[in-house]
Amino acid sequence: MRLNKYIASCGICSRREADKLIEEKRITIGGVVAECGAQVDEDDIVCLDGKEIRPKTEKIVLAYYKPVGVVCTENDVHAEKTVIEDIGYKERVTYAGRLDKDSEGLLIMSNDGELINSMMKAANMHEKEYIVTVDKDVTDEFIKKMSSGIFLHELGIRTRRCNVKKTGKRSFDIILTQGLNRQIRRMCGELGYEVVKLKRIRVMTVKLDDYNLKPGEYAELSGDEKALLYGKAGLKLI
Repeated sequence: MRLNKYIASCGICSRREADKLIEEKRITIGGVVAECGAQVDEDDIVCLDGKEIRPKTEKIVLAYYKPVGVVCTENDVHAEKTVIEDIGYKERVTYAGRLDKDSEGLLIMSNDGELINSMMKAANMHEKEYIVTVDKDVTDEFIKKMSSGIFLHELGIRTRRCNVKKTGKRSFDIILTQGLNRQIRRMCGELGYEVVKLKRIRVMTVKLDDYNLKPGEYAELSGDEKALLYGKAGLKLI
């Protein structure tokens, strides 16, 4: 098995983040510092920072309500509180897709790096839904431009077409199939609007309202819920 896939299967992080761990010389195979692209056999002893890691057998998936102020990061000395600290789960889990510090709502947390990798891969076009409140009245022109895609000058990229509908005088619902950094805030900013409140309410098949969670709380997905999510991600729940 390729090393980054092995690390992901241990629930440490996604494959992309696993590559960073390897580049930082934090991974060893049989006591030897690993290189990118290395292969792992079932008898190999793989360690992260000197501690052995093994693939997870039970696949855990959590629906977590991230509060405003909590930071999506594994470890940040400048963060008042990280998602890992806030959730306080008994086993190591990580997140599939970030929410910025000023945003709230649904985060999928799991110990299955393959699931996280599939959910975060932009080419898979997985849906994420948000309710957004802005500082000015939402017009028909605003909805049309947001739906058609916005060129983000700061990132030098145009956003994909998306579904946007007005839900109130200054609020709208938006469904994205990509996850650019602070995408919704940047899109609104290009049109002269400022986001006042941003809440993610759905990730693929998982809806926040189905769990009656308060900020900072989480719920474990049932077997049927996990099977549905895995199917949508193109994976098998074994």
